[in-house]
Amino acid sequence: MRRMITAMVHDQAGVLSRITSVLNRRQVNMDSVSVGRTERSGESQMTIIIQADTLAEVEQVTKQLNKQIDVVKVSDITDEPHLERELALIKVNAPAATRSEIQAMIDPFRADVVDVGLKTIVVQVAGSTEKVNACIDVLRPYGIKQLARTGVTGFNRG
Repeated sequence: MRRMITAMVHDQAGVLSRITSVLNRRQVNMDSVSVGRTERSGESQMTIIIQADTLAEVEQVTKQLNKQIDVVKVSDITDEPHLERELALIKVNAPAATRSEIQAMIDPFRADVVDVGLKTIVVQVAGSTEKVNACIDVLRPYGIKQLARTGVTGFNRG
């Protein structure tokens, strides 16, 4: 089952390594890790998407993460109302003749063309993982030359 864990951590070298080491020891697969500074000086937020077999396994992981010295707080927010977003940059084969067709295909996703080359365009799409995956699937027949994804980030609503 897919779970979304957020961790407030001290913004210091080695924290990411120690967090991922806990997950490795528990043999928990990480689908995505996103880290960024917060509004509080000296703190960063990590958003980790994991695959776990049971809720007991998720509870054990969050308890072990909370024991880490650089961790301020860990929460499994999967079942709480929350926001999550991911960003993808997709370089697509786009001869001049197909560009308007590609634009029409990406409009429902509120995606934007952020770069235009002689033979390619770069599309930027942000949203849920499902939305990003759907946009990629729509662009795949045109020929994806390069793809970069940020990973999921998010927090509780309200």
